[in-house]
Amino acid sequence: MYRIERKSEILKILEQNGRIGVNDLSILFNSSRETIRRDLHEMEEKGLLKRTHGGAVFDSPISSTTPEFPVGVREIQRFKEKDAICKSAASFIKNGDSIFVDNSSTCLYLVQYLPVDFQITLITNSIKLLLKSMELGHPNLMIICLGGFFNGSNLSTYGTISQKNAADFYPNKSFMSCAGICLPDQLTDSSILEVDTKRSMIERSQEVFILADYTKFDGLGPYFLSFFSSIDYLITDQKASSNRFALLEKAGVNVVRTQYS
Repeated sequence: MYRIERKSEILKILEQNGRIGVNDLSILFNSSRETIRRDLHEMEEKGLLKRTHGGAVFDSPISSTTPEFPVGVREIQRFKEKDAICKSAASFIKNGDSIFVDNSSTCLYLVQYLPVDFQITLITNSIKLLLKSMELGHPNLMIICLGGFFNGSNLSTYGTISQKNAADFYPNKSFMSCAGICLPDQLTDSSILEVDTKRSMIERSQEVFILADYTKFDGLGPYFLSFFSSIDYLITDQKASSNRFALLEKAGVNVVRTQYS
């Protein structure tokens, strides 16, 4: 198990139970107590939990004024599902494409699945994605960062400058996530600061892909993002119930459900 997968499972346990012990985690993951303590230490440094004697407790960074977790938390949540969704989404990208990728944690892993021999123009408002792209060192990736005000919690840009920058581009494909897939016919989002930029990219893209794990079917963001008819593909994971797909498919959305071990 990769370290990020282990951390994702630790976070899931803490969200459900509120606390966890080092010995229990060591048995669960078949890892040494030293490895678990190191994981907890790194997660504490990112503000994901608080260590206690013999374990850790959940330290929720969400509040009434910040209606979603910071990106540092969201990139670890449901890692296995998000990674599989991104791998599937990358298969739709062709050599020479220009793509927009939003600041969502779900889309963060997309860039690592781009073939290194593909010439791709990547447009984004995600600072986190820029850093990940730099770490990967993709030799044929041209990156365009939308300007604007800096959102430290999401590590993204937003505002009128970002929207004006977005208006200069007509991507082949846009990849973004949402806060909720709300039946019968709406996608909602959690950030009023960035929803306008996402709407702009939906209007200008030849194809729109929504990347959403199974929890989005039970989510409800406070802001309208788009109607189902404005998107072309919904890529989700195997935990998503197929009885939720009928209205999406009726609106012309191609639903793709990924598989992972």
